[in-house]
Amino acid sequence: MKEVRDKARQLMKGYCRVCPVCNGKACSGEVPGMGGLGTGATFAANLDALSAVRLNMRLVHDVKEPDTSATVCGIALDMPVLAAPIGGVSFNMGGGVSEEDYAAAVVSGCAERGIIGCTGDGVPPFIIDAGFAAITGAGGRGIPFIKPWDGAELDEKLDRALELGCPAIGMDIDAAGLVTLRKMGRPVGPKTPAELSRIVAKVKAKGMAFILKGIMTTIDASLAVEVGADGIVVSNHGGRVLDHAPGTAEVLPEIADAVKGRIAILADGGVRDGVDVFKMLALGADAVMLGRPFSIAAVGGLKDGVAMLVDTIKGQLVQAMVLTGSANVASIGRHALRM
Repeated sequence: MKEVRDKARQLMKGYCRVCPVCNGKACSGEVPGMGGLGTGATFAANLDALSAVRLNMRLVHDVKEPDTSATVCGIALDMPVLAAPIGGVSFNMGGGVSEEDYAAAVVSGCAERGIIGCTGDGVPPFIIDAGFAAITGAGGRGIPFIKPWDGAELDEKLDRALELGCPAIGMDIDAAGLVTLRKMGRPVGPKTPAELSRIVAKVKAKGMAFILKGIMTTIDASLAVEVGADGIVVSNHGGRVLDHAPGTAEVLPEIADAVKGRIAILADGGVRDGVDVFKMLALGADAVMLGRPFSIAAVGGLKDGVAMLVDTIKGQLVQAMVLTGSANVASIGRHALRM
């Protein structure tokens, strides 16, 4: 992984410094790029919120080989981890690898290790084209996320995604207000419950699950349940759309308390390793997304880099489970945290 990170640092020069601790301080305000919007306060809040969570170490038990497997939105996973949807390699990561190679690395590397990679969307057609091609190449083992476009563009992209044979389709509604899209003259915006209901119905008619990414309040979480979504992602878009928002780990427990059991809860934001994955699960998530770590692994090592990162995360998650007496994913809860 050190070699992968070193290569990524070279290829992403000027866009991401691949810092030893990815906390957003060196890249504050660098959007486009890999930084957080404005002051970078939301990016920092994601890290700070997770850093404040402490684990209860327990060793008097019989858990030696914990089971990391999980099923989320009907998708069987070797561990409850997904690669978050990120696109725009040329203007966010320096273009050291092509969009096609990047998407294929994320999706195929995750599929090879029994988890699932998500693909992004954007103004240039090659972004979504690369994602769709990667999912097709992996036999449908991927989740495309489509931005909340207006009018015909949304329907056209949604119709194409419905033909991929993938298990789920997502919408990163938290992309509303993205600076990169606004600069390209194609801003996106929020969706009403009625608009979301229509989209959900269209996706479910094809036998696929629908995941709504960008939920940061119990109100929006409850509305996601009402419109029929199968899953939500507690996310502030990596701190890239609204400055001074709370960290996702701050709001996750209250959202879990409001809708747990009625909809699958995924979460991202500041997740860097398997211990962070454990923390998010203990706070109420059913599965966890990682963004920047997968971007660095894909740019620096393509498919092999992604696979190595997955192996590393799993090893860290297993260790955390053993050292907290967690026999399986379902047994991970707030009792494992020092609150």
